[in-house]
Amino acid sequence: MRPRYYLYGNKIWGDSFIFTFLKFYCMRRLVIALLFVPLITIAQKKQITLEDIYKNRIFQADKVPAFSELPLDSIINPGDVKDEKGKQLNSDDYQVSKDKKRIIFFTARESIYRRSSKANAYLFDAVSKKTIRLSEGKIMHASFSPDGSKIAFVKDNNLYLYDIPTGHTRAITSDGKWNYIINGNCDWVYEEEFEFTRAYEWSPKGNYIAYYRFDESRVKEYQFTIFDSLYNKQYSYKYPKAGEENSIVDIHIYNVSTGKEVKAQYEQGDIYIPRIKWTQDDNSLVVFWMNRHQDDLKLLLTNAQTGVSHVLYEEKNKYYVEINDDWWFLKDGKNFLFTSEMNGYRHIYLYSLDGKNKSQLTTGNFEVTDVNGVDEKNKMIYYTAASPTPMDRTVFAVDFTGKKNYQLTQTQGWNSVVLNGDFTQYYDYYSTINTPQVVTLYNISWNKNREISSKKIKVVNENARLVSKLNQYDLSKPEFIRIPNSKGDTLNGWVLKPVNFDPNKKYPLLFCNYGGPGSQQVANRFGAVNFWEQMLAERGYIIVSIDNTGTGYRGEEFKKKTYLQLGKYEIEDQIDAANYFSKLSFVDKNNIGHWGWSYGGFMSSLAITKGNDIFTAAIAVAPVTSWRFYDNIYTERYMRTPQENAKGYDENSPLNFTDRIKGKFLIIHGTADDNVHFQNSAEMITAMIRNNVDFQSAYYPNKNHGISGMNDNTTFHLWNKMTNWLYQNLSNENVKTGMAGPKAF
Repeated sequence: MRPRYYLYGNKIWGDSFIFTFLKFYCMRRLVIALLFVPLITIAQKKQITLEDIYKNRIFQADKVPAFSELPLDSIINPGDVKDEKGKQLNSDDYQVSKDKKRIIFFTARESIYRRSSKANAYLFDAVSKKTIRLSEGKIMHASFSPDGSKIAFVKDNNLYLYDIPTGHTRAITSDGKWNYIINGNCDWVYEEEFEFTRAYEWSPKGNYIAYYRFDESRVKEYQFTIFDSLYNKQYSYKYPKAGEENSIVDIHIYNVSTGKEVKAQYEQGDIYIPRIKWTQDDNSLVVFWMNRHQDDLKLLLTNAQTGVSHVLYEEKNKYYVEINDDWWFLKDGKNFLFTSEMNGYRHIYLYSLDGKNKSQLTTGNFEVTDVNGVDEKNKMIYYTAASPTPMDRTVFAVDFTGKKNYQLTQTQGWNSVVLNGDFTQYYDYYSTINTPQVVTLYNISWNKNREISSKKIKVVNENARLVSKLNQYDLSKPEFIRIPNSKGDTLNGWVLKPVNFDPNKKYPLLFCNYGGPGSQQVANRFGAVNFWEQMLAERGYIIVSIDNTGTGYRGEEFKKKTYLQLGKYEIEDQIDAANYFSKLSFVDKNNIGHWGWSYGGFMSSLAITKGNDIFTAAIAVAPVTSWRFYDNIYTERYMRTPQENAKGYDENSPLNFTDRIKGKFLIIHGTADDNVHFQNSAEMITAMIRNNVDFQSAYYPNKNHGISGMNDNTTFHLWNKMTNWLYQNLSNENVKTGMAGPKAF
């Protein structure tokens, strides 16, 4: 063979040189490649496991406190606080009197329902360094009087008053009895649905205590079994279901100095008293009166000495009036602030007590979601709005005339602020759906024209630990989407695609949905997409969340369209969205699932029944399966009573459509669920058995609505159960189940 020559650059080279050159070049590339192998291995991303989320909890964000009171050890020496046996009380559960001379310490706190609890209570005197136990046994709702000289508390359904100087305890009430009479504490349904548990209030100067008295004698009992011994035991409590009788509620006003009391006078009957609030006048109590349909709210200004009242404010609504705590009776004694949906969106109003002046301070097609503070000195209100989109939160300030409005937070996303006591600074807790929370401290300043602005002082916390941890994992980035429904509305949603998404592949699709009245899952904040959903996306699922008709922060009409027919428009929207996704080339239309908890479990039960042609699998956790089984305050707010609206109850109950089920169904419930009773799942299972429907179920003994527990492995077991069920029943060749964690059961 004749030698070949090559032109390289401006020289001619022979075969032997070219061979040597190529050999050297290839060896060099190989060495470089080998050098980088360890770096590639190090840089390889981890995949999320269930243990990461539910056992090791490695994705927890930093807790950053805002403005707080003086540290406890700056007021007292913690070593001086001892119980009746002389043992030091190590408790971070305490309440400090306004003058910081006395502290109530709580130990061994025990939860009762969602918001209520009881605990041992000890009073410590910072001057004498003496500690006394307030009462034998556990008590509820201990609180100082405004001047710090007395403590009110509830025990065994009675209200007591402890006088600190004399050490004397007197009973304000004596007729309290379990499942019969409650004083100073809420019954179950008020606590759950009107969202408070301490049912008494000190007057501004402490001369009076206004308290609730619930007569539960006519309310029917609900029972469930506690599995804790050879013969177990029944837990029985009063739970008024839809259409059933409520407690009779009286408001008593107790004169602390004389021991005498009067009853607040108002129209009795089938009514609610969702709030009581004192004005700045020690003699004037406002009793919030509401009819059973919850479409008529009256504020009754009540004389503390006589109980006589007159109407201060009334609001009626063609659907229902929302109850909240956004009511401020101003120090000028002439005006009050509140929020209302009366004009289609929740906004802020300023009314005079005499009714002569009425002003709407905020306007626009957006919702005020929170009033962060009222600066009466400078006549400025700080508030948060769902703006510029319903998924965002932006903080503003408006003056008492409504003419001056300032935007304080400038970055689009989720801003949550905490102001200091004199309204000169605030912490902004900011995040987006893809950005962990950053906490920044700002100053609020006024110029000579009495205009305000905010200036950043410093970044307090950037969640560096969490960010570092997230960088070690292969995470997808959720995207916001808007989907049309069949009614002409556009629905907000987010979609999370698999890691290394390939549009040429087909992926199973899982809907994550709550969907209840006024709720929101599609939000521009970190945590709106949770790490279980991220884990499923890593394994090859597309995860979707759609806020259906009836959800919040888009105005009253969108939210209240579901009135009298809970479930109808909500599930139609979910079906519309599923049909939309089923037409996309990368969605496996034979594997479309739906999962939810509580109201979301109701939605999942409707998805597998009414949505049987599109949803192939569903998981319902603690679901409502008939609104006839749920409590009356919540249910009747949206549905009225079953006696008035039987059609609305039955046409959207999953119980009545189990014969349609074609897909796979997993139903899960805690047997001690005091909120959504296990009865709901039991009746659903009965209906499926009647129609010879195959299903799977799981129940958790002695667990309430949250079905949680770290020490007994309940939390991990539950999520592991659901994960493995999805791998078995909503899966295809593109789902990687091998890294799921523990084996399927």
